[in-house]
Amino acid sequence: MPKKCRKEPVVIEAVKWNGNNLDKILEFVGEPAYVVGGELFIKTLERDHQANVGDFVIKGVAGEFYPCKPDIFYKTYEPV
Repeated sequence: MPKKCRKEPVVIEAVKWNGNNLDKILEFVGEPAYVVGGELFIKTLERDHQANVGDFVIKGVAGEFYPCKPDIFYKTYEPV
């Protein structure tokens, strides 16, 4: 039988990709971010993921970076 679990409260850092703030994304992420044909990609622990305009780029608890869809972001995180 599945067990219910609650996500640990953690504080993360995030920058919203708006299509015009590549300099801020690269400053935040550094080496794990790159652009191909005008599209933003983030090197994650699993594989490279495309970040669409409107997605948040999150720095996780282990220092990893990954894109997050806005609807998931707003359901999961709140400002501190």
